[in-house]
Amino acid sequence: MITIEELKRIKEEQRPILEKRLIEQGNVNINEDGSIVLNGDYYKKQVRIALKNCGIIDPNNIKEYIAVDGYFALANCLINKKAKDIIEDMKASGLRGRGGAGFPTGRKWETAFLYDADQKYMICNADEGDPGAFMDRSILENDPHSVLEGMAIGGYSIGADKGFIYVRAEYPLAVRRLRAAIDQAKELGLLGNNILGTGFNFDIELRLGSGAFVCGEGTALIESIEGKRGMPRTKIYRTAHKGLWEKPTIINNVETFANVPVIFQKGVDWFRSIGTEKSPGTKVFALVGKVENAGLVEVPMGTTLREIVFDIGGGTQNGKEFKSVQTGGPSGGCIPANLIDTSVDFESLDKIGSIMGSGGMVVMDENTCMVDIARYFLDFTVDESCGKCVPCREGTKRMLETLDKIVSGKGEEEDIEKLESLSETITLGSLCGLGQTAANPVITTLKYFRDEYEAHIQDKKCPAGACVDLVEYFITDKCIGCGACARACPVDCISGAKKELHVIDQDRCIKCGACMEACPPKISAVIKR
Repeated sequence: MITIEELKRIKEEQRPILEKRLIEQGNVNINEDGSIVLNGDYYKKQVRIALKNCGIIDPNNIKEYIAVDGYFALANCLINKKAKDIIEDMKASGLRGRGGAGFPTGRKWETAFLYDADQKYMICNADEGDPGAFMDRSILENDPHSVLEGMAIGGYSIGADKGFIYVRAEYPLAVRRLRAAIDQAKELGLLGNNILGTGFNFDIELRLGSGAFVCGEGTALIESIEGKRGMPRTKIYRTAHKGLWEKPTIINNVETFANVPVIFQKGVDWFRSIGTEKSPGTKVFALVGKVENAGLVEVPMGTTLREIVFDIGGGTQNGKEFKSVQTGGPSGGCIPANLIDTSVDFESLDKIGSIMGSGGMVVMDENTCMVDIARYFLDFTVDESCGKCVPCREGTKRMLETLDKIVSGKGEEEDIEKLESLSETITLGSLCGLGQTAANPVITTLKYFRDEYEAHIQDKKCPAGACVDLVEYFITDKCIGCGACARACPVDCISGAKKELHVIDQDRCIKCGACMEACPPKISAVIKR
């Protein structure tokens, strides 16, 4: 069994070794306060809390985690604080769940603490399934011990001695490193029985998900752990009252747990000094799409979308005009360019019809069709719906069918009204968060890009030139008859003699764009929008 003195000894021995390695690598700065930060313009506007050890420590070596103050927060809580004190500190910190809903973590923990039960559970929701999102994956692969420590602190505060991490089986490296981290923590006595000689017992097991997006919803996740089909429960009780096996259960996501040790290392006041009054701390985003510098970004709450997309992300690729950014994954909203100065916090995003979500952030440029984007995300939701409730199961399918009609040039005037009506019904009538937010991409694109829907329906044109069925390639009179377009065409639908004007057979054209790419001046074969 490890003691606090032994923890200190490991830190003293390992810290110089870690610093020497990092200095030799040359990609970090070690500040006077001992904090270690990554170099580069990409990180200048970032404040890393959840990601603070990513790229710094060896995730396979628990001693390097201890060298950066790992497990000292747990030790301090177990030795110097009562469970109620921890909960009061969590409430005072203002930390809100980073999984999407933004519910105050301290209030959630307090609810489970107040229920008397012979067994309680802590669950880490690591079933990250949003397209283009890899925030949780990065933390699990690069800093797994921060999650274990956060869960142990939470377990102590509510009176739980058992924790589960529900992680995607599609994250094999994360699974391997979590297993190694759990084994190392048990070997040192930082998980298991009588942790640090305090009498506190806490153990963690992994449960692997099978790729069902709906299992990211708390009650569906619980059903899956219990060995049932992952489908949401009717929420008669909160999971903090009756969750896993009808016992008080706390579910937080990876990023939330990764914040917990830092709050107890640096203090509540320090944490609240970052971010906004109602949304303290930072948020991690997976910045992807038509952006120069894609990757993980962690910024203080209240940072504007402009700062994230342009100052950190470097703006859109190839000088294209910025058009929109979608936040919150497939259930998020599409935010137009004129709202680029919106602050990224729970309240501000909610006001404009979007959500924080788990942290997906997709950048779109002038060549993105907003109707097709709404169709893309809805197609994902339809595919991932568990089918338990009618509004989500049937309503999203009808919406997808309507969007398919519009992007294929068969849309009718009444389709917009139909989409609006279905959006309201699905939002109000669905059982869980998947269905309740499924219509957000449609709602926001109708609100901010209605003209694109009208162009598809009334003019049978796609302003972005992205919808294949509404695009026509033709050859202008500038054609010099070189034949490059004809040679590139995979279906031989271009004809014409050498040095004479060529013609595209529109009935046979598959609209692949090969002719336009092959044309030397790239002016002869053009798109008709």
